Amino acid sequence: MTQSYDQFTDLLQTRHSCRAFRPDPLPEETITQIVSAARHVPSWCNAQPWQVTVTRGAGTEAFRGAFLKAASEGAPVEPDLPWPKGYSGAYAERRRTCGFQLYDAVGIAKSDREARKAQMLRNYALFDAPHVAIVASPAELGPYGAMDCGGFVTAFTLAATALGVASIPQAAIAAYAPLVREVLDLPEDRMVLCAISFGYADSDHPANAFRTERATPSDIIDWKD
Repeated sequence: MTQSYDQFTDLLQTRHSCRAFRPDPLPEETITQIVSAARHVPSWCNAQPWQVTVTRGAGTEAFRGAFLKAASEGAPVEPDLPWPKGYSGAYAERRRTCGFQLYDAVGIAKSDREARKAQMLRNYALFDAPHVAIVASPAELGPYGAMDCGGFVTAFTLAATALGVASIPQAAIAAYAPLVREVLDLPEDRMVLCAISFGYADSDHPANAFRTERATPSDIIDWKD
Protein backbone atom coordinates (compact mmCIF):
# COMPACT_ATOMS: atom_id res chain seq x y z
CA MET A 1 0.00 0.00 0.00
CA THR A 2 2.85 2.37 0.85
CA GLN A 3 4.43 1.64 -2.52
CA SER A 4 1.21 2.57 -4.34
CA TYR A 5 0.97 5.82 -2.36
CA ASP A 6 4.59 6.67 -3.17
CA GLN A 7 4.03 5.99 -6.87
CA PHE A 8 0.95 8.18 -6.85
CA THR A 9 2.65 11.09 -5.10
CA ASP A 10 5.62 10.78 -7.46
CA LEU A 11 3.19 11.12 -10.38
CA LEU A 12 1.54 14.17 -8.81
CA GLN A 13 4.89 15.83 -8.19
CA THR A 14 6.16 15.04 -11.69
CA ARG A 15 3.14 16.62 -13.39
CA HIS A 16 3.50 20.29 -14.22
CA SER A 17 1.87 22.80 -16.54
CA CYS A 18 3.82 22.65 -19.79
CA ARG A 19 4.19 25.98 -21.62
CA ALA A 20 6.19 24.83 -24.65
CA PHE A 21 5.50 21.74 -26.76
CA ARG A 22 7.16 19.93 -29.60
CA PRO A 23 5.06 19.70 -32.79
CA ASP A 24 5.06 15.87 -32.93
CA PRO A 25 1.48 14.50 -32.87
CA LEU A 26 0.53 11.74 -30.46
CA PRO A 27 -0.68 8.33 -31.60
CA GLU A 28 -4.46 8.06 -31.42
CA GLU A 29 -4.03 5.06 -29.12
CA THR A 30 -2.16 7.17 -26.57
CA ILE A 31 -4.90 9.83 -26.50
CA THR A 32 -7.53 7.12 -26.08
CA GLN A 33 -5.54 5.63 -23.19
CA ILE A 34 -5.48 9.00 -21.42
CA VAL A 35 -9.24 9.46 -21.74
CA SER A 36 -9.87 5.83 -20.80
CA ALA A 37 -8.06 6.38 -17.50
CA ALA A 38 -9.62 9.79 -16.76
CA ARG A 39 -13.18 8.52 -17.22
CA HIS A 40 -12.94 6.57 -13.95
CA VAL A 41 -13.09 9.62 -11.69
CA PRO A 42 -16.19 9.99 -9.48
CA SER A 43 -19.10 12.23 -10.42
CA TRP A 44 -22.32 13.44 -8.83
CA CYS A 45 -24.95 10.67 -9.20
CA ASN A 46 -22.56 9.01 -11.68
CA ALA A 47 -23.64 11.57 -14.29
CA GLN A 48 -20.16 11.52 -15.93
CA PRO A 49 -20.86 14.91 -17.52
CA TRP A 50 -17.49 15.39 -19.23
CA GLN A 51 -17.53 15.68 -22.99
CA VAL A 52 -14.19 16.12 -24.75
CA THR A 53 -13.44 17.36 -28.25
CA VAL A 54 -9.85 16.61 -29.25
CA THR A 55 -8.15 18.38 -32.14
CA ARG A 56 -5.28 17.15 -34.28
CA GLY A 57 -3.52 18.24 -37.45
CA ALA A 58 -5.49 20.81 -39.41
CA GLY A 59 -8.12 20.89 -36.66
CA THR A 60 -5.55 22.12 -34.14
CA GLU A 61 -4.20 24.74 -36.55
CA ALA A 62 -7.69 26.07 -37.30
CA PHE A 63 -8.47 26.28 -33.59
CA ARG A 64 -5.15 27.95 -32.81
CA GLY A 65 -5.56 30.50 -35.58
CA ALA A 66 -9.11 31.45 -34.59
CA PHE A 67 -8.21 32.05 -30.96
CA LEU A 68 -4.99 33.90 -31.63
CA LYS A 69 -6.93 36.24 -33.90
CA ALA A 70 -9.70 36.77 -31.33
CA ALA A 71 -7.32 37.45 -28.46
CA SER A 72 -5.01 39.67 -30.54
CA GLU A 73 -7.93 41.81 -31.73
CA GLY A 74 -9.42 42.14 -28.25
CA ALA A 75 -12.64 40.25 -28.95
CA PRO A 76 -15.27 40.48 -26.18
CA VAL A 77 -14.79 38.03 -23.34
CA GLU A 78 -17.82 35.73 -23.03
CA PRO A 79 -17.21 32.79 -20.67
CA ASP A 80 -20.04 30.39 -19.89
CA LEU A 81 -19.05 30.41 -16.21
CA PRO A 82 -18.44 33.76 -14.47
CA TRP A 83 -14.81 34.59 -13.80
CA PRO A 84 -13.66 34.71 -10.16
CA LYS A 85 -14.78 37.91 -8.43
CA GLY A 86 -11.20 38.47 -7.34
CA TYR A 87 -8.05 37.02 -5.83
CA SER A 88 -7.10 38.09 -2.32
CA GLY A 89 -4.65 37.03 0.38
CA ALA A 90 -2.77 33.80 -0.28
CA TYR A 91 -4.66 33.25 -3.55
CA ALA A 92 -3.43 36.56 -4.95
CA GLU A 93 0.11 35.88 -3.77
CA ARG A 94 0.23 32.44 -5.39
CA ARG A 95 -1.14 33.83 -8.64
CA ARG A 96 1.36 36.67 -8.67
CA THR A 97 4.30 34.41 -7.79
CA CYS A 98 3.46 31.98 -10.59
CA GLY A 99 3.37 34.83 -13.11
CA PHE A 100 6.68 36.27 -11.94
CA GLN A 101 8.30 32.82 -12.04
CA LEU A 102 7.23 32.45 -15.67
CA TYR A 103 8.50 35.91 -16.63
CA ASP A 104 11.82 35.27 -14.90
CA ALA A 105 12.16 31.89 -16.66
CA VAL A 106 11.70 33.38 -20.13
CA GLY A 107 13.63 36.58 -19.40
CA ILE A 108 10.77 39.10 -19.38
CA ALA A 109 11.17 42.15 -17.15
CA LYS A 110 8.16 42.88 -14.94
CA SER A 111 7.97 46.37 -16.47
CA ASP A 112 7.97 45.10 -20.10
CA ARG A 113 4.27 45.21 -20.90
CA GLU A 114 4.65 44.34 -24.58
CA ALA A 115 6.65 41.20 -23.81
CA ARG A 116 4.17 40.23 -21.11
CA LYS A 117 1.30 40.64 -23.60
CA ALA A 118 3.15 38.49 -26.12
CA GLN A 119 3.64 35.81 -23.49
CA MET A 120 -0.06 36.00 -22.59
CA LEU A 121 -0.95 35.38 -26.23
CA ARG A 122 1.04 32.15 -26.06
CA ASN A 123 -2.03 30.79 -24.24
CA TYR A 124 -4.05 31.20 -27.43
CA ALA A 125 -1.29 29.68 -29.54
CA LEU A 126 -1.79 26.65 -27.27
CA PHE A 127 1.94 26.89 -26.48
CA ASP A 128 2.48 25.21 -29.88
CA ALA A 129 0.84 21.97 -28.71
CA PRO A 130 -0.20 19.53 -31.46
CA HIS A 131 -3.47 18.74 -29.66
CA VAL A 132 -6.06 20.48 -27.54
CA ALA A 133 -8.91 18.84 -25.65
CA ILE A 134 -11.92 21.08 -25.03
CA VAL A 135 -13.75 19.99 -21.89
CA ALA A 136 -17.48 20.75 -21.82
CA SER A 137 -20.45 19.80 -19.67
CA PRO A 138 -24.23 19.88 -20.21
CA ALA A 139 -25.39 23.37 -19.26
CA GLU A 140 -28.35 21.93 -17.31
CA LEU A 141 -25.94 20.43 -14.74
CA GLY A 142 -24.59 23.88 -13.88
CA PRO A 143 -21.72 24.22 -11.38
CA TYR A 144 -22.04 20.59 -10.26
CA GLY A 145 -21.25 19.35 -13.75
CA ALA A 146 -18.31 21.75 -13.82
CA MET A 147 -17.10 20.45 -10.45
CA ASP A 148 -17.20 16.87 -11.72
CA CYS A 149 -15.26 17.89 -14.83
CA GLY A 150 -12.54 19.31 -12.61
CA GLY A 151 -11.84 15.78 -11.44
CA PHE A 152 -11.71 14.62 -15.04
CA VAL A 153 -9.19 17.34 -15.94
CA THR A 154 -6.96 16.30 -13.05
CA ALA A 155 -7.11 12.64 -14.01
CA PHE A 156 -6.47 13.49 -17.66
CA THR A 157 -3.27 15.38 -16.82
CA LEU A 158 -2.06 12.64 -14.46
CA ALA A 159 -2.75 9.86 -16.97
CA ALA A 160 -0.92 11.91 -19.60
CA THR A 161 2.08 12.31 -17.28
CA ALA A 162 2.14 8.55 -16.65
CA LEU A 163 2.43 8.04 -20.42
CA GLY A 164 5.19 10.62 -20.87
CA VAL A 165 2.81 13.24 -22.28
CA ALA A 166 2.90 16.87 -21.11
CA SER A 167 -0.21 19.00 -20.66
CA ILE A 168 -1.59 22.29 -19.39
CA PRO A 169 -5.22 23.01 -18.43
CA GLN A 170 -6.24 26.41 -19.82
CA ALA A 171 -9.16 28.45 -18.56
CA ALA A 172 -8.13 31.21 -20.99
CA ILE A 173 -9.84 29.45 -23.88
CA ALA A 174 -13.15 29.52 -22.00
CA ALA A 175 -13.10 33.32 -22.28
CA TYR A 176 -14.38 32.89 -25.82
CA ALA A 177 -16.97 30.17 -25.28
CA PRO A 178 -19.20 31.17 -28.25
CA LEU A 179 -16.16 30.99 -30.54
CA VAL A 180 -15.31 27.53 -29.20
CA ARG A 181 -18.80 26.36 -30.11
CA GLU A 182 -18.57 27.95 -33.54
CA VAL A 183 -15.12 26.56 -34.45
CA LEU A 184 -15.82 23.06 -33.13
CA ASP A 185 -19.53 22.95 -34.03
CA LEU A 186 -20.59 22.25 -30.44
CA PRO A 187 -24.27 22.42 -29.45
CA GLU A 188 -25.54 25.49 -27.63
CA ASP A 189 -26.48 23.42 -24.57
CA ARG A 190 -22.84 22.49 -23.99
CA MET A 191 -21.07 24.62 -21.35
CA VAL A 192 -17.43 25.25 -22.29
CA LEU A 193 -15.24 24.88 -19.21
CA CYS A 194 -11.60 24.80 -20.25
CA ALA A 195 -9.05 23.44 -22.67
CA ILE A 196 -6.18 21.05 -22.09
CA SER A 197 -3.31 21.56 -24.50
CA PHE A 198 -1.12 18.48 -24.66
CA GLY A 199 1.69 16.73 -26.50
CA TYR A 200 5.38 16.07 -25.93
CA ALA A 201 7.19 18.75 -23.93
CA ASP A 202 9.94 20.89 -25.37
CA SER A 203 12.18 20.20 -22.38
CA ASP A 204 14.82 22.70 -23.52
CA HIS A 205 12.43 25.67 -23.56
CA PRO A 206 12.97 28.06 -20.59
CA ALA A 207 9.21 28.30 -19.97
CA ASN A 208 9.35 24.71 -18.74
CA ALA A 209 12.20 25.35 -16.32
CA PHE A 210 10.26 26.47 -13.24
CA ARG A 211 7.89 24.72 -10.84
CA THR A 212 5.27 26.29 -8.61
CA GLU A 213 5.20 25.70 -4.86
CA ARG A 214 2.33 24.00 -3.04
CA ALA A 215 0.64 24.82 0.25
CA THR A 216 1.46 22.39 3.06
CA PRO A 217 -1.10 20.04 4.67
CA SER A 218 -1.12 22.30 7.73
CA ASP A 219 -2.11 25.23 5.46
CA ILE A 220 -4.98 23.21 4.06
CA ILE A 221 -6.44 21.16 6.95
CA ASP A 222 -8.62 22.74 9.62
CA TRP A 223 -8.93 20.07 12.31
CA LYS A 224 -12.07 20.01 14.49
CA ASP A 225 -12.04 17.79 17.61
